[in-house]
Amino acid sequence: MTKSESTGYDYDVVISGASLAGSAAAILLARRGVRVALLERRSDPEAYKVLCTHSITANAYPVLDELGLIPALENAGAVRNEARWYTRWGWIEPKAAPTGPELPYAYNIRRSTLDPLIRSSAAQTPGVDLLLGHRVTGLVREAGRTLGVRVSTPQGEREIRARLVVGADGKDSDVAKFAEVPTRQYENMRFGYLAHFRNLPLPGGIGQTWFLEPDMAYAFPNDDGVTVLAVLPDKKRLPEFREDLEGSFLKFVRALPEAPPIDSAERITKIIGTVNYPLISRDPTAPGVALIGDAALTGDPLWGVGCGWALESAQWLAEAVAPAAAGRGDLDRSLAAYSRTHRRRLRGHQNLAVDFAKARPLNPGERLMFSAAARDESMARHMYFFGSRLIGPLRFLSPVALAKASAVNFKHRGSAVPPANLSRTGS
Repeated sequence: MTKSESTGYDYDVVISGASLAGSAAAILLARRGVRVALLERRSDPEAYKVLCTHSITANAYPVLDELGLIPALENAGAVRNEARWYTRWGWIEPKAAPTGPELPYAYNIRRSTLDPLIRSSAAQTPGVDLLLGHRVTGLVREAGRTLGVRVSTPQGEREIRARLVVGADGKDSDVAKFAEVPTRQYENMRFGYLAHFRNLPLPGGIGQTWFLEPDMAYAFPNDDGVTVLAVLPDKKRLPEFREDLEGSFLKFVRALPEAPPIDSAERITKIIGTVNYPLISRDPTAPGVALIGDAALTGDPLWGVGCGWALESAQWLAEAVAPAAAGRGDLDRSLAAYSRTHRRRLRGHQNLAVDFAKARPLNPGERLMFSAAARDESMARHMYFFGSRLIGPLRFLSPVALAKASAVNFKHRGSAVPPANLSRTGS
């Protein structure tokens, strides 16, 4: 008789959703002795998320390393994600210090490559059962506590009992809904469209982001010579995109400062996107339930943080709950520890993103930091560490950083704004 059978559970943990967060959590929990059922509602093992920035921020590199995925990612052609950012003061171009180490990085890689790769790794991990075509239709609950899931499968309905149910099922999480976890939703005053291109060279071969106040855009080089190009305009421009999506998309890109040569590139996908993508926050735990990835917190896609936070939250959960999930500790106390880590690490970032999603011009603090970063290499590195989510808002806006930014800007007072100004995208 197995341990899970002797305790009345089919598994120690059931995870709903076998994309980034779910597959990462399954691997990390199983390596710590936890028996995991990894459920995926789609039946195709090659299924992947389509609407994504296709970029993993540098904060998640340690998770990729622990998962053992770095060699596979590089063999698959993942591109190390260096970046430069356009502002009204010119380009912010982070570079390593002359005598210091290289800047931290992770990877740009299309989800069509990444999702099957990490899902396959999870399926090959001892202790993980990948169950495709399994859609959660309800929770098994007793006395207000979740003790498993009810699922629809190709063979019919079944019940899977477990100490812990993990929702890794995205921003519209069924697990969160069935567990009655309240959702806090914040309006995003930008909308977004993206497409994939071949033969679209970028300066330095690195990612480009445009802060156009309030419009945004980015271009990220990806695996197999493909570049992801996205536009995120103010919703005031939505009528023109609804009238002529392709024409408006191309016009927007052509007007960018140092615009990518889109007219000579080959578009290999449809232009896809969404006109309404709110920012969502939920409590990351409930009795017998944990939420990871977008199920717990959905950020603004313009920052490209979703993949990184999906991987990090999977790691935080595994570190906090593995012994208790395997029956060797207090699960509620372990879930509380995960919840504290999640809030401490992400709440400040999300608060700033919620405010920026109002599609407002840069505020005084942002103007101070962005202008200094465009003028000073050390401030550009500081901005890079924040953009990569390697430091939090308190450190990014620390008194020392603000004082240094003020000193940099004082030295450059009276500098002219570059001629490639913001009005071009409104033409």
